[in-house]
Amino acid sequence: MASLCLLVVFPFLMAYAAMSDVLTMTIPNRVSLILVAAFAVLAATAGLGWSEIAWHAGAFGLVLTVGFALFAFGVIGGGDAKLAAATALWLGFEPLLDYVVNFSLLGGLLALAILYVRGQPLPGFVIAWPFALRLHDRCVGMPYGVALSASALITCPSAPLWRIALAG
Repeated sequence: MASLCLLVVFPFLMAYAAMSDVLTMTIPNRVSLILVAAFAVLAATAGLGWSEIAWHAGAFGLVLTVGFALFAFGVIGGGDAKLAAATALWLGFEPLLDYVVNFSLLGGLLALAILYVRGQPLPGFVIAWPFALRLHDRCVGMPYGVALSASALITCPSAPLWRIALAG
């Protein structure tokens, strides 16, 4: 069951969050809730001890606090804050700095790409796609869930949880 959570559920939810953010500019609350619930299943099936669970919960709490502070100042969206926190729950503290650096770099590249595309005229066939019009609109933010999800998938193999669960 632990391997199923790590190799199927987590990557699927990250991909779903990224695609949802691209298509609708929102990350549904259910994605973060399912990530938290799946972590509980993973913790039980992987045999994590209470202290390990507490450290993962601490990473969740720290990222949620910082994320909602950034949300309050209008820097990121609420879905981004919840997704980052739920991801931190899975990663724990050890790879957290790598996760933050990765999503910062990927987010910067994403912003540059979107700014470039917004400076170009849209091809005629794309005008029928509402998500493309939204992404091209200079008054709309950017789908930062893409950077958060990609960073999670890049960072997760270095997390102790992955090494422990997949070894056992």
